[in-house]
Amino acid sequence: MSQHGDPSRIIPDPFRFAAEARTLEGVGAVADMLRLSDALASSVGQVSWRVEGSMVEGVEAPEPRLRLTVEGELQLCCQRCLGGMAWPVQVDSVLQPVRSGQPIPEDELEDDEVDAIELDGELDVLALVEDEILLALPIAPRHQVCDAPQPEGGTSKESPFAALASLRGSHSAN
Repeated sequence: MSQHGDPSRIIPDPFRFAAEARTLEGVGAVADMLRLSDALASSVGQVSWRVEGSMVEGVEAPEPRLRLTVEGELQLCCQRCLGGMAWPVQVDSVLQPVRSGQPIPEDELEDDEVDAIELDGELDVLALVEDEILLALPIAPRHQVCDAPQPEGGTSKESPFAALASLRGSHSAN
């Protein structure tokens, strides 16, 4: 993925990482996740992540797996009141690395528990964390209870349709 960045978040060979059952963990600043910024009310905070490699029995040979867990809290923008709202991040994904150009195994396509990820070389874990958070975001985040924003002056305007309805009512009386 990325050739630059903090080396402590780069896995040079994800296939070897999985074969050796290694683990890598760290913390990422929300402010560093630029693609996520449009959905946020505030980029303050951080998320902790952990990647665990393993091998599982496959049809023909053992297959690599990467388990990614992410925890933290984001400040999303409520779509109703436009204010900030705390949203707990809890991602737990199992990924099957596949080399670029190789077909994705048929059994993986049918398995909702595992997602294939095409890799060519190193894996930037923070970019993967950001991808998984983006996939987990609610489509339209909203508080359980909140008020819609009021127009300037704090009073709500009469609906133009209510004015039309009153005209229609007076017209049918004639």
